[in-house]
Amino acid sequence: MTILHAIILGIVEGLTEFLPVSSTAHLIITSQFLGLSQTEFMKFFEVFIQSGAILTVFFLYLKYLLKNKQVIKFILISFLPTAVIGLFLYKIIKNIFFKSNLLIVFTLAFVGVLFLIIEFLIKRKKIALHKTINHLTINHALFIGLFQSLAVIPGVSRAGIIIIGMILLGYKRQEAAKYTFLLAVPTILAATGLDFVKTIGTVSIAVNEILLLVVGFFTSFLVAYFIIKWFINYLQNNSLVVFGIYRIILAIILLQII
Repeated sequence: MTILHAIILGIVEGLTEFLPVSSTAHLIITSQFLGLSQTEFMKFFEVFIQSGAILTVFFLYLKYLLKNKQVIKFILISFLPTAVIGLFLYKIIKNIFFKSNLLIVFTLAFVGVLFLIIEFLIKRKKIALHKTINHLTINHALFIGLFQSLAVIPGVSRAGIIIIGMILLGYKRQEAAKYTFLLAVPTILAATGLDFVKTIGTVSIAVNEILLLVVGFFTSFLVAYFIIKWFINYLQNNSLVVFGIYRIILAIILLQII
């Protein structure tokens, strides 16, 4: 792995972490395209650079959280289901889910179809979007957390599945997207911490690999900063249809080359 590889993967992470297209799937696919084997270091690198994207959330939303401290309670409640499932299924997630290209293809397409179905229902006024984060309740937070737990399957997309769950509850798209950003903080930091604990005794990180981690981290941070701001503005006047179509097309392409 070279610095160029670290930059490319950092860009991919920053571009996809907060969009409903599955950053995990894109990182795995990009690594395979670059000819990078899924070593223990690579697995750690892919999780570690997600923390760079998370740092962006602190920059953009720390003031919001300080003014709306009650939201922190809901974030922690939503985080719990994913924490429990991620902890108990860690080995299955890393050793089986992450190595199945067919599973990634299927989940990319399946969630893409869900986007199209949901947007169709919204257009037909079967689903009304009027709620904001201020309408969150404990039950809603737990429901959202259960949806997020499905994102342990690569290809599902943490952001995508949370947005789907919140739309079903009647939340506006941009409000759902904002909550995915906030919920990403404990979720990804916990994933990074768990990976660190699990691999610290099995992975020997060389000096040059520390540089790769730093480069990937800050690259993902810079790219994610602009993506978050763009995505919120986009959802104020647009639907998820383009992301649904993208996921389906990507799945079809991948099915031809895996």
